[in-house]
Amino acid sequence: MNEQLLSCRQLFNLKPKTLETRITNFYNQTQNSSLTIQYILTLRVRYQLGAQEFAHILKDLVRYLFMNTKATRTMKRFFYYFQDYFMAPEWRSLRLRLFTVRSFGEKVMSIARSLVSAVRPDETNEP
Repeated sequence: MNEQLLSCRQLFNLKPKTLETRITNFYNQTQNSSLTIQYILTLRVRYQLGAQEFAHILKDLVRYLFMNTKATRTMKRFFYYFQDYFMAPEWRSLRLRLFTVRSFGEKVMSIARSLVSAVRPDETNEP
């Protein structure tokens, strides 16, 4: 399925129940967690624009995607927008799962190397 199921117009005009059904069906058919997260994030934007009925829309699906599926770049990118969907202990464990210590260590090493290279004198072959 190369084309998107829902257009921007549909995401901003359809009723919550219709959107819940369509997004859930889309995920069940395609197992595309990245696009599903993007759809739900669009509904979060709609909530922020004043549509109170979208406060915690598709909470069960969001929790399932973040806790049980493989972490994707999209999930890492939009992770913080869904903080109110999780309790504090779950949030900490998810943060550790999505942003592993290894990637943190690699970032620290690259920053440390760049800082050391900035203060290290230039090497010359002259005696």
